[in-house]
Amino acid sequence: MAQVLEFKLPDLGEGLTEAEIVRWLVAVGDVVAVDQPVVEVETAKAMVEVPCPYGGVVTARYGEEGTELPVGAPLITVAVGSPDSGGPAEEPAAETEGSGNVLVGYGTQAPARRRRRVRAQLTAANGTAPTAPAPAPVPEPAVPEPAAPSGPVPVISPLVRKLARDNGVDLHTLRGTGPDGLILRADVEAALRVEATAPAPASTTAHPEGTRIPLKGVRGAVAEKLSRSRREIPDATCWVDADATELLRARAAMNAAGAPKISLVALLARICAAALARFPELNSYVDTEAREVVRLPGVHLGFAAQTERGLVVPVVRDAHTRDAESLTAEFARLTEAARAGRLTPGELTGGTFTLNNYGVFGVDGSTPIINHPEAAMLGVGRIVPKPWVHEGELAVRQVVQLSLTFDHRVCDGGTAGGFLRYVADCVEQPAVLLRTV
Repeated sequence: MAQVLEFKLPDLGEGLTEAEIVRWLVAVGDVVAVDQPVVEVETAKAMVEVPCPYGGVVTARYGEEGTELPVGAPLITVAVGSPDSGGPAEEPAAETEGSGNVLVGYGTQAPARRRRRVRAQLTAANGTAPTAPAPAPVPEPAVPEPAAPSGPVPVISPLVRKLARDNGVDLHTLRGTGPDGLILRADVEAALRVEATAPAPASTTAHPEGTRIPLKGVRGAVAEKLSRSRREIPDATCWVDADATELLRARAAMNAAGAPKISLVALLARICAAALARFPELNSYVDTEAREVVRLPGVHLGFAAQTERGLVVPVVRDAHTRDAESLTAEFARLTEAARAGRLTPGELTGGTFTLNNYGVFGVDGSTPIINHPEAAMLGVGRIVPKPWVHEGELAVRQVVQLSLTFDHRVCDGGTAGGFLRYVADCVEQPAVLLRTV
């Protein structure tokens, strides 16, 4: 007899509690190997392919594409062992020594007691899903059966119940399209669409409500983090205009030497690292429970990157130890991964200071919101030719506006102003940076 094992959505780390199913990579009846990716999910931080620690035949999938599942909810069940052996199935490697595959925040060598195993007979065709108090598996196409008009509501998923409750949908009025009339999330969403498009009574003059866009995934994570920053951090902003002509010339000279090209953001990152070495108060965070400011020994530099999925902030580890060439390569790698949705949660967390180059959007200035729990963010506007007094004469120079938003709990305006002035000095006279390296 084969043994049917249940694989649950693992802990994806970094405090993430749920994920949305983007694409199934296997179907019921498929044979999977140990550590083979079975589903692609989207968390609030990144797209992740989830590997299954069991090898065998997929007997059930839980959740449709687009469904959000909480950590610990069943994903699939896998029949392990020979269905016609007549004896107990062999224990899979993942249950004994582990497959060796470690997903962010999750290792397949977790204690066996964390994995619930369900035994079931396999049918000769494609197997029978186990009976368990869990979300219903994705059904095969079938003729819908109507839900009972009264009595117990045929709903298993707590997510479906919550969606209906939050939107005032009476589940008794819905016809489930799942097996035996089971009400699925798609059924509730369809009812909401019908309700939204229903005409208003002639006696009312209701205005269109507009399009509702759920705050989930990346957008939801950004909203929560920005709201928390505003709630907890008493921020202030100072800014200065700087003549970036010499910085641009220095970069052009470096790139003309035949070595790998150096990006402007890499030079700005070098300046930030040098400034933080002189003003370490800004490379810190506030431990509100302990009422302490924690100064950090290394600079993990976050940078804002706009993608199709929304704003993300990848982190360049140990930026203070990297030269301009290394920084350029790492910025390019992380930017490409961000646009492709391949960033891991580990590459999106742990920053100590953020560099925000909003000049790429064609704007001069901004008052950015600090990336909680960091203490400061440097904003860089567009570099444009402007009239400027240079060496006592009016000239056209390449001018940029620099802004620093900082947590007023970690320092006063003198420190923030000193940091920003040092950054501006390095932009105007790159040779200043040579004294600190």
